[in-house]
Amino acid sequence: MTAASPAAPVSRRLLDLWVCWWVFPPFYTLFGIIFVPLTRVMPPPSPAKPTAQIVLFFHAHALTIQIGFSVLMLAIGAGSVLNGLVAYQMRRMTVDPVFAYTYIATLAVGAIPGCLFCAFSFLAATFRPDRDPHLIALCYDLGLLTFVGSLGCFATQYLIFAIAIFLDRNKIFPTWLAYISIWQVVTELVAIPVFIFTGGPFAWNGAISFWVRKAIERQQPGERVPG
Repeated sequence: MTAASPAAPVSRRLLDLWVCWWVFPPFYTLFGIIFVPLTRVMPPPSPAKPTAQIVLFFHAHALTIQIGFSVLMLAIGAGSVLNGLVAYQMRRMTVDPVFAYTYIATLAVGAIPGCLFCAFSFLAATFRPDRDPHLIALCYDLGLLTFVGSLGCFATQYLIFAIAIFLDRNKIFPTWLAYISIWQVVTELVAIPVFIFTGGPFAWNGAISFWVRKAIERQQPGERVPG
């Protein structure tokens, strides 16, 4: 009998990894569609909205919010495929396996306040549109505060990933990715004031990019810009 080629299981393993990788583009494309045009969570609406405007926001977008977050409930598990792929590559590093385990654990915990809680809060607000307006406003605040302000788990995730890259002698990931991860930690820490401010640059919609968007919205169609 002919011995099985050792290359066959290796080839199948690489195919498995490529299948996991190709989950990434469609999932995050869908993720963007859900959170931007469907549910209007990104860019974040203003925390300074009065209760009446919050109620109008949910009434105006109830159907797309329900569709978007219902689709998210079906698709959210696909995100764990890519996270598992990253953890698998971290297991190839020369660092202790605890780095990969911590990476997965932080994402598993962070997905609840950083994604699902927002979805359930917005779905609850649209589920009974005749409920007390102040309860609808509460759902609005809880959803966006958790979505924007869930910084601890993700800061730990980025920090663990960066340290693992710096310590790894196999150079599985490039060093520049570690520096980007450190910058991600900084951006998470910048979100701390969102729990205090309802307006200005420190509010949950106060990041520089969102202020640029507001400047575009305020610009008059016929306004001349000097060359």
